[in-house]
Amino acid sequence: MENNHLKHLSGLILATLFISTSGVLGKYIAMPSEVIVWFRSSFALVFLYIFCKIRKIDLNVKFKKDHAPLIISSLFMAGHWITYFYALKLSNVALGMLSLFTFPVITALLEPVFLKTKFNPIHIILGIIVLIGVYILAPDFNLESSQVQGILFGLLSALCYSIRVLILKQHVANYHGSMLMFYQTLVITIVLLPVLFFMDLSGFQSQFPYLILIALLTTAIGHSLMVHSLKFFSATAATIISSIQPIFGIILAFLFLNEIPHVNTYIGGALILATVVIESIRSKKK
Repeated sequence: MENNHLKHLSGLILATLFISTSGVLGKYIAMPSEVIVWFRSSFALVFLYIFCKIRKIDLNVKFKKDHAPLIISSLFMAGHWITYFYALKLSNVALGMLSLFTFPVITALLEPVFLKTKFNPIHIILGIIVLIGVYILAPDFNLESSQVQGILFGLLSALCYSIRVLILKQHVANYHGSMLMFYQTLVITIVLLPVLFFMDLSGFQSQFPYLILIALLTTAIGHSLMVHSLKFFSATAATIISSIQPIFGIILAFLFLNEIPHVNTYIGGALILATVVIESIRSKKK
């Protein structure tokens, strides 16, 4: 029994590590953010289709009423990915990933609006802690600063991701996670197709291996492993463990990009990640 738990825990940590590679790869790939997202989606679409066929996962959307939520949530997923890559390119991996990890508290604040649940005042307190953490990340709030712009794009990415999760949870939570990712990458691939005609693709050949990595390792394998781990862990436990993503991202950025975070990043990041852990533990006790 203990061996099985260790195996499942290792799988979840591995999934978290794979997903955290999005920071380094998003920062490193020398192409426009919209183009990166198109290739990430189109390649992942193929990998997810093969995976679903091998695992015999049903790809049918059973009800017409589910079409609109799938499409709308996919558009927010596209916005999440694009703004996240802008955050990485404008600032650095640490700031981009840490500002993105405000999404659990943003989700908690928006949940009463989307799911008509009872509002909990503690979310205001957690929201204030997050704001303090973000302020520490960028104490000199100057919109001309690329780091501040990166943090703002990271917050916008977190907002898009939160709305996407709430739409899925409200309308199509009964479908398999890989099936949902398949359709989301399909919609993103179609919607962003025009970027191939008016954006710079000159770096495609040299960047091709990294585009394959972000599609296969980060998106298809990482997210599939994460979905699989939910069979053995509660969503709360998975959220707590996945909060080490920015830590993995910072380590990878140091190893591959030689990025060394400022002391403010550690302090502000610790506050943001603390709210993730607090909200996860608190929600488990409901």
